[in-house]
Order: sequence, then structure tokens, then C-alpha cells
Amino acid sequence: MSDPSDNGVPMLDLRLSLTRAQERGVAVAHFNVSELAALKAVSLSARELDVPVIIGVSEGEREFFGVRQIAAVVRSIRDEFDFPIFLNADHTHSLAKAVEAAKAGFDAVAFDGSALSLEENASMTRHAVEQLKSINPKILVEGEIGDIGTGSEVHDTVPDLSKSLTTPEEAAQFVESTGIDILAPAVGTLHGMFRIAPGQVPPRLNIELIGKIKAATGVFLTLHGGSGTADDEFTRAIGAGINIIHINTELRIAWRRGLEEGLAERPNDVVPYRILPHALEAVKQVAMARMRLFNGRA
Repeated sequence: MSDPSDNGVPMLDLRLSLTRAQERGVAVAHFNVSELAALKAVSLSARELDVPVIIGVSEGEREFFGVRQIAAVVRSIRDEFDFPIFLNADHTHSLAKAVEAAKAGFDAVAFDGSALSLEENASMTRHAVEQLKSINPKILVEGEIGDIGTGSEVHDTVPDLSKSLTTPEEAAQFVESTGIDILAPAVGTLHGMFRIAPGQVPPRLNIELIGKIKAATGVFLTLHGGSGTADDEFTRAIGAGINIIHINTELRIAWRRGLEEGLAERPNDVVPYRILPHALEAVKQVAMARMRLFNGRA
């Protein structure tokens, strides 16, 4: 990485990378992957742009790839290229799964108790923070409050999200009671993307609310459900205090389209490494565009 920290050590620490991004008014992109082609596409994009990146793997994605396996691959990329690529155990719903990720060497764990009451969520998240920090004091723990949905689906209708938004008071109470490093509030996005019918208005981010939550908590903020969000919304959200932006569905759609192109171009081929580059290139185009935007280079 060409931009070292103040003491001359490359930014291979996630907290430091997030701090420096915040100081510069940019955000670190977080991309979910579940197989090697998408991982290679994201890592190549970040290296070309020379920006930090976070690889996210949900419980389902970790089960498919392998917890220790994805940790080993990401670590090997970081070590070989001396590059700030980090690994997050995204949407982890149980302490056992969180501990498994921490022991495997993940840089962060997103402990998701958002389906519980605020009190239950805070209690479980606080316990998770204590356990994970005892395994690795440097690991960053994220907590989530509010409703941002589940799964990377393409939705046919746009729901009313206004009643499930996180309040600054809830956010401050949750951060203080749990000791989390990162907060994922509900500020207007929903996991997945939308088929917008004529007359429908896509969900919009509550930029004012983001600013109030940032002021009330002072911690790093994550925006989940970023796929399909307009560029200007992202820019304004970063300016209001968002530090990490999650993109998943956009990459999955690109991966499938690329794979279909590869299969169509080589209908009789059975060699994966001749077909999958199409998927890799499609994912790379999306990842590059998002990272340029989040880093003020669009």
C-alpha cells in the first residue's frame, strides 16, 4: 500500500484503515463473496485502485467456502501483496459462529441480534464483544439495530421502512451498553435490490438521521443493503458519517450474468478456468465502480 500510517507501517490494521478513511471523508467498500472468482475480482480491483477493502462472508457463505479456508486465502493475499484486505464474518447470529470466525483469524465480526428486542440484542452483543475480544483484542465487533431485512433478494415491491429506522437515542444507548466498535443502523436501505415499477419511488437514505447517529455514538458506522442505491445517496451518506458500505446483490447479479456469458460463448467447454473469467470480469467491473465512488474517484 503506497499510503503508510504515520509511523511508516502499512495500513494492514482494519481499525487504522477505517480511521484514515474517516479522516479523508471516504468509505471502505465491503463486498460479500462465496467463491474464489468473486474474491479474486474484488481483491484485484482494490489492488488496482490502491484502496483498502473488506471481504464479507455471511454464515451461509462461510459454510460454502469454509471458515478456515476463506481466512487462509484472504490472509495469503494480504501477506503476498502487503495489502490491506480484511475479512468480516457478516451477519453472525450465534456466539458459537462468532467465536469460530474469531479463532480462524477474521478481522471483524458483525454480530446480528437485530431480530431480538433492543434489550436482548444489547445483552447478547455485549457478551459477544467480551468473548471475541478475549480471543483477539484487535478484532472489531459490529452490532446491528433496526430492520434492514435479510437475504440478497430482488424485491418486487418497495416496503415502508420509515417505522423501523434506528433513532439516535437507541443507537447511543446500544453502543454504550455493548462496547461495540462498529454500528449498523437502519437508515433507509434494505438488503437486496428492487424492481421499481412505474410510479414507485425507491427507498432513500435518511441522511440527516445518519448524521445524528454519528454524533450520538462517535463509532464507525456501516451501511448495509447498499446494492441499488443511487450514487449521490452514497456520497451524501459518507459525508454524514458512514464508514463502511456493504454491496452484495449487485455482485451476485453480475456474477451470474458473467457466468451465463461464459457458458454461452463456450457451450461445449467443461473447463472452469476458461468459463469463470467472464464472471470474474463482470464482478470486477461492479467492484471497481463502487470503490471509485466510495473513494471520491468517480
